[in-house]
Amino acid sequence: MTALASQVMQTPIALVSLVGRDKQEFRSRIGTDLEGSPAEISFCAHTIAEEGDAPFLVENATLDARFAKNELVTGPLHIRFYAGSPLIVGGEKVGSLCVLDTVPRERPDDARLAQLKSMATLVSSLLQLKDSARKGDIARTALVQEKKRHTLALEAASIASWVWDLRSNRIDCDELLPQMLGLPVANRIRASDLLRAIDRRDRRHSVLQLRQALQTGRDYMGEYRVGNTQPTRWLGARGRVLDHDAQGRPTLVFGVNFDITATKTSEERQRLLLREINHRVKNTLATVQALATQTLRHTREPRDFLSAFNGRLQALGLAHGLLSDMEWGGIDLAEVISLQAMPFTDKADPRIYSIGPSISLSPDQALGLGLILHELGSNALKHGALSTQTGHVDVSWQLEGTRDHPRVTLHWEECGGPVVTEPRRSGFGSILIKRSLDKVLGSKVDHRFLPEGVQAEISLPLE
Repeated sequence: MTALASQVMQTPIALVSLVGRDKQEFRSRIGTDLEGSPAEISFCAHTIAEEGDAPFLVENATLDARFAKNELVTGPLHIRFYAGSPLIVGGEKVGSLCVLDTVPRERPDDARLAQLKSMATLVSSLLQLKDSARKGDIARTALVQEKKRHTLALEAASIASWVWDLRSNRIDCDELLPQMLGLPVANRIRASDLLRAIDRRDRRHSVLQLRQALQTGRDYMGEYRVGNTQPTRWLGARGRVLDHDAQGRPTLVFGVNFDITATKTSEERQRLLLREINHRVKNTLATVQALATQTLRHTREPRDFLSAFNGRLQALGLAHGLLSDMEWGGIDLAEVISLQAMPFTDKADPRIYSIGPSISLSPDQALGLGLILHELGSNALKHGALSTQTGHVDVSWQLEGTRDHPRVTLHWEECGGPVVTEPRRSGFGSILIKRSLDKVLGSKVDHRFLPEGVQAEISLPLE
């Protein structure tokens, strides 16, 4: 329970402290070798002195007049943060389950404090059962009686407690445990049912961990997926042997399970994101190399190369920045257009008008379309509608295709500019417009030089 408190509250130090008249004893400790301290400098003594059973908090001991000169604060331990929940046995406060840190911390959220209080309730129950825990039947009966007292607190903190009788292979538990395992609601389940509920990918390793804990007498600590729940649920488990038979073999195991799905989902998302970023970095380097090579091939002067290449690189960077902000997920088409149009229009006198429904693009679509829009805008500013005071550009898009195979078609139409003639020689900008979406299968780009203005029609399949 001390290790679990340290993990849940994310602190380096956790203690089960019993406070006497002259000294406090640390009956369980994580992160320190101290076995106790004088009662007069005890943080836990303040926990006991407080009214009620709410956790006692010190966010920064150096700023608290009660503790600023305390040797636990000024000495080698350098305690700054403290959170303790009282241990109540026989109606009396006898100590606390507490967590400490060597740096100041803000008040934990109510959910974490509720979990600390729930764990203190379990520790209190175990202390109260200390004398009777030597006999398995007595311990099991007492734990069942205690169950009603802390069931609501455990459910609120999403912690399921259980007692496993190794002789009968029966597990007495909270109703929350079968729910976590995807089993019918019950207060008693078979050990074989619990093991079968573990996902096949984790079952063998979990059984091996449990056997090693029983053989060595160490605490059992495991993590596994539940095999019959959708979406996949991850559970953390902690267990400890409470009783042995005359031959020294374990007969009774007490433990808790708690849901760690959110943590595992976050870890998996980070791994996927890192793989995606690595993949995109390689693609981006290849794209930059191709842009440099092709731009150099189609320009005659170094100054022209720098101007064209910097513009294209900027367009690519803007698209990448937007994708990074969206964690390389879907990105709205209107945002891509707005971002790429900014260098070619003025908020006070907008000359690029856009309209269309909300549509989400994939990263490849957003990058390719961003380069095309930059080239169209750059050409319009140099030679087309945006090169005169009266010209403007209309950008519109709409959904097409079927429900199973939807597409988006975007129209770029320049108006009010000089008369357009089709160039005799296709520059790299024209090639870039036609080929920027090569990675997007099924895409089409129609780039037309009409006398009244340049027009482009871009069609993309939606994922």
